[in-house]
Amino acid sequence: MDTLKKFELMEKIVRELEDLQHSQQAIIQKIGKIEVDNIELGDKKLEKDLPDMHQRVSDNLDTIVTILDYFADKTQNFGNKNNVDALKEQQSINEATGH
Repeated sequence: MDTLKKFELMEKIVRELEDLQHSQQAIIQKIGKIEVDNIELGDKKLEKDLPDMHQRVSDNLDTIVTILDYFADKTQNFGNKNNVDALKEQQSINEATGH
């Protein structure tokens, strides 16, 4: 895999991790809304299970954030080390001139 393709794949993974982070945040919010609604309803099963679900999703979110931070930094460092901006510029020139 050439350097530019590797960088583009790394950027794609960063975007997917960001999407995963947003999805987990949305799930936490939805669980929280159900917990609030259940305060009025008082269903025992929901009272018992929702806090555990909330904690597991929160733990997953923490892991995702850690991985995202690590991989975003790795991607940025790879791009800087390999002068990806210059590679992208050269690729654009090659495409424009038909080479």
